[in-house]
Amino acid sequence: MISVNIWLLILGMAVVTYVPRALPAVLIEKMHFSPKVEKFLKLIPYTAMAALIFPGVLSADAARPEIGIIGGVTAAVLAWKRCPVMVCVLAAIGADFLVYTLL
Repeated sequence: MISVNIWLLILGMAVVTYVPRALPAVLIEKMHFSPKVEKFLKLIPYTAMAALIFPGVLSADAARPEIGIIGGVTAAVLAWKRCPVMVCVLAAIGADFLVYTLL
């Protein structure tokens, strides 16, 4: 009986998680937005990533905040130059490693 309840709970959580993600994908094709709204919607993932990453940059090492800042600046410059994400991440890690070992 307990395992049935657990499976029902898992199924319920899956449905509750899936529906809000699937509805916009299905309904968005039928909606038409102005160019400004479309541009705004396309920028949301970038702003969300920045909001998630920025606090980590500042708190990478509380005793030496320059380590996180240098890594963040390195990744930002490479991203600005349109380098692949993996290159940005590896370069930021390398820059942090160099700063950490040299200073």
